Amino acid sequence: MYVDLGAERLLMAAEKGDQKIAVEIKSFLSKSEIDDLEKALGQYALYRAVLAELEPDRTLLLAVTKDVLRDIFKGEMRELLQKYNLARVIGFDPQTEEITPWLT
Repeated sequence: MYVDLGAERLLMAAEKGDQKIAVEIKSFLSKSEIDDLEKALGQYALYRAVLAELEPDRTLLLAVTKDVLRDIFKGEMRELLQKYNLARVIGFDPQTEEITPWLT
């Protein structure tokens, strides 16, 4: 299966010991945060299904900037995503490359 690696998103894979992850990076640059969220979650669901078939031991994470994490993935939205296991999300600072964990 081919995975789109366009400029707006990137899928990366990493391994540390027994842990295997794939990280989909989303930028949320359009005028509509909801449109960006819908696209990110749809693509996340597709990638998660592909990984379940090809590499079931690899965990998929959705990476967004720390600002997007703070502004969009909070409150009721966070609870909804967690309740229905829609996405495992982490934040990052593009300047410092520091990771901001999000309870998943």
